[in-house]
Amino acid sequence: MTITTKIKTITLTLGAAATALAMTAAPAAHAMDEKLGGVVGCKASGKKQEIGAVVGALLGAAAGSNLAKNDQRTGTAIGAVVGAGAGSLVGCKMQKTDAAQEVGGIYKSGGYRYAQTVQAAPLVKIEKKMVARSTVNLRASASTRGERLGAVESGTTFQALGRTGDGKWILVGQDGVGVGYVSSAYVYRA
Repeated sequence: MTITTKIKTITLTLGAAATALAMTAAPAAHAMDEKLGGVVGCKASGKKQEIGAVVGALLGAAAGSNLAKNDQRTGTAIGAVVGAGAGSLVGCKMQKTDAAQEVGGIYKSGGYRYAQTVQAAPLVKIEKKMVARSTVNLRASASTRGERLGAVESGTTFQALGRTGDGKWILVGQDGVGVGYVSSAYVYRA
């Protein structure tokens, strides 16, 4: 077997392994993407996440190329992916910090303003007054798994800024700022 044939065989093998790894890791990557917001999906406005991903990819590629002794191409590719992820995460944290400083602990996303303790979600605007049927948990995210931030007491009228697409969660507002989510099953229109 010639050297060129060996290189082609190694390249095809690495390509097939990378494809298999990507297909196997897709569910985990999707879950991580949902949790972190993806490489360009930071929940605060700005461009630092994208810039961080690009800079991280370049630095990671350079480091991977230098560290890989036998296969610089693979080292470069792996370094670029790891660097982009790390740079993206750092950039998103910087965006959230900047947003919090700009508006006093509040960040903007999707046309809404959120308290730092609340996770942004895709919402449909409703901007109505609602009343709690019973005492209902106020959550940091639109999920029963979201951290409990407090409660809205039975009979309390509150500002509803929006609802999730499935209609299951309502974003509770104070002075136009989202302070948490309540289950729509426990509230009604005032």
